[in-house]
Amino acid sequence: MSVSLQSEAIDVAAEYAQLVGDSPGAAVATFTGYVRDHSDAHAVTELELEHYPEMARNVLEELGQSAAERFGLSSWRIVHRFGRLAVSETIVWVGAVADHRGEAISACELMMDTLKTDAPFWKREQGPTGEQWVASRDSDTERRARWQSRETQ
Repeated sequence: MSVSLQSEAIDVAAEYAQLVGDSPGAAVATFTGYVRDHSDAHAVTELELEHYPEMARNVLEELGQSAAERFGLSSWRIVHRFGRLAVSETIVWVGAVADHRGEAISACELMMDTLKTDAPFWKREQGPTGEQWVASRDSDTERRARWQSRETQ
């Protein structure tokens, strides 16, 4: 149950091995996100991520703990990159271990949906037409809101 903020590439196989350890539990779900070669409006050749280290770590740790409590996770891990990333590089990896697949999958989804809106990361895309800061998307806010509405049900 941990968080890693790093500039180096994410070793997905090593992260999985660390997540499950000697006992994978009954269900393991993971999500791996990559840098796309396009945005909604233009081509992307590189992505630069800036972050507030202490705040990002705190937000991600609270997020993981919250998901663990909500879904009864026996283990979880969030790994997020920062710095300059090329197209197709791994930007984020999230994993969850639970007694049932639904809880593991939902925990990964909750962590990603919340991470996208709450964690202090700022993205700047580089492309043939120059650079552009990435604005928050309404769809991310909507995905985050659906978890908040489930908390009150």
